[in-house]
Amino acid sequence: MGKAFLIVRMKGTVNVPYWARTTMDLLHLDKRFRATIIPEKDNTKGMLDKIKHYVSWQEIDVSTTKELLEKKARTGGYKKLTAEDMTKLGFKNTDELAKSLSEGTAILSKLKPLKPWFALSPPKHGFKRNTKKMYGEGGILGSHKELLAQVRLMM
Repeated sequence: MGKAFLIVRMKGTVNVPYWARTTMDLLHLDKRFRATIIPEKDNTKGMLDKIKHYVSWQEIDVSTTKELLEKKARTGGYKKLTAEDMTKLGFKNTDELAKSLSEGTAILSKLKPLKPWFALSPPKHGFKRNTKKMYGEGGILGSHKELLAQVRLMM
């Protein structure tokens, strides 16, 4: 293991088949522009391959994870993450939590006061690539090599 993926849902909820909807519900991606971090495993790679026409993903680094936690992490009542919440989770600071999430040792959905997703906004100045094609065809879907830069525009 040792790696984790940042997954962002790029398409909406209309006309999505039930098998794709249930897979995205298992990943906590119930709305457009929701993001989550999951560790790399064989079954998660299969899930990503199944819903590749609806989401975008890339391996995440510690600095982007820390930035996501500081700007977009929410607890119950949609409140920002505080130092008291960090001690409840068993981490000293956001650096330690970001490192464990990006290495795949901690799972976002198991950290209870935290929401298992990040709510992103649409990117400033729009998408630079086609939103209906895979990354290899000039689009944004599937395994996306420039997703972290795109997510920084969506925070």
